[in-house]
Amino acid sequence: MNTAQWPTQTIGDLFEIGAGKTMSAKARDGQDRKPFLRTSNVLWDEIDLSVVDEMAITDEELRSKSLAPGDLLVCEGGDIGRAAIWTGQREIMSYQNHLHRLRPKTKLTDSRFYVYFLQCGFTQLGIFEGAGNKTTIPNLSKNRLAVLEVPVPAIQEQQDIALMLSTVRSSIKAHAHARQLAQELKAATMTEVFTRGLRGEAQKQTEIGWVPESWSLRRLDEIAKVISTRMAYSDLESMPNEEILGDAVNVLGIKVSDMNRLGNEVIVRHSATSRVIGASVAARRCAPPGTIIFPKRGAAIATNKKRMTAGWTVFDPNVIGVTAQGVDRNFLFQWFQRFDLKTITEAGPTPQLNKKNLDPLLIAAPSSQDEQHEIVAILDAIDRKISLHQQKRAVLEALFKALLHKLMTGEIDVNDLDLTALTALTALSTENEGSRA
Repeated sequence: MNTAQWPTQTIGDLFEIGAGKTMSAKARDGQDRKPFLRTSNVLWDEIDLSVVDEMAITDEELRSKSLAPGDLLVCEGGDIGRAAIWTGQREIMSYQNHLHRLRPKTKLTDSRFYVYFLQCGFTQLGIFEGAGNKTTIPNLSKNRLAVLEVPVPAIQEQQDIALMLSTVRSSIKAHAHARQLAQELKAATMTEVFTRGLRGEAQKQTEIGWVPESWSLRRLDEIAKVISTRMAYSDLESMPNEEILGDAVNVLGIKVSDMNRLGNEVIVRHSATSRVIGASVAARRCAPPGTIIFPKRGAAIATNKKRMTAGWTVFDPNVIGVTAQGVDRNFLFQWFQRFDLKTITEAGPTPQLNKKNLDPLLIAAPSSQDEQHEIVAILDAIDRKISLHQQKRAVLEALFKALLHKLMTGEIDVNDLDLTALTALTALSTENEGSRA
């Protein structure tokens, strides 16, 4: 059905709009304190209860300012219009005055449908751009919210659309949770293999903690080389694209900002700047494939991002690299995954991570290349699982955005969609992750 065929009504026609309690110093310090939700607790289609504040609310006030399962909460300020459903996660919960509480007036209104319509309207369609007061702090007053016109499909269609979108949202959450479990597994596995190894041998106490008895402890500059590139990033950036006679390679220019934009990927395969240059020039002036790179200075060090290059690269002055020479490079890279760069960073207005800070680092490694490779294989397998869930989540988020727009504009009909396979795959994925955690 096209939205042009849907009748429209105002939010005030469909919902009773309640006002929350104003936070004050007296309320914060008073007696009989009860939990309440802020705008920070209300995300799109999700209530975040990780941090819940409390204030004094009398029993009489609570009768008009408490939440009941099914209440639709809409943010007045901040990210105006952001909405979610209270599902009764706690028996007693109030809400502050920067949230609107919407309760359907009839059973012909599905609150979750309007969560999704508000999300589409505020984030994609721009149809509520005038809804916020144009003040220093944009807000969506009760009066402005009440007069917003929204479509009113038949209740069954509302429910079907809400179910369709919530199914995709559940799949997104399932992959986010599975990824978190895989990350926790990775952390626990790294602790195990780097302190106990894989051979069941006794341990010894060292300057960096317990390690397997047969492992050797060496400085980083004994098993690797800390490098910058002889070709500057700016030189690569300004280099014209020319046809190269003879052997040639593609060289990526890596800036510290590129490392942050890569998100959770650990292998650098692409960048905004790349050039094809002669292989002999690359060998002399660029960093080889398999170079481990870190942020070198500034606030980026706090992100603790560690990457490995898949091909030839050139760094900007804010990036520093390490090339392994006496140890498997993938083993060294995995070892660095659990190391906090901030512990060796020079303090100051602009934090610095230099060669002199990295060279003395003590690294414990098995003398057996086979054991190094086995450790890498275990950790790489978990990394692939983390990456897979990240990729699936990204695909599902794109699907959700597309469906949200197309369903709310009537470009597609909910009856033409079938996400049964998606539901089954999500359940299977969640079950498998839970059994392996």
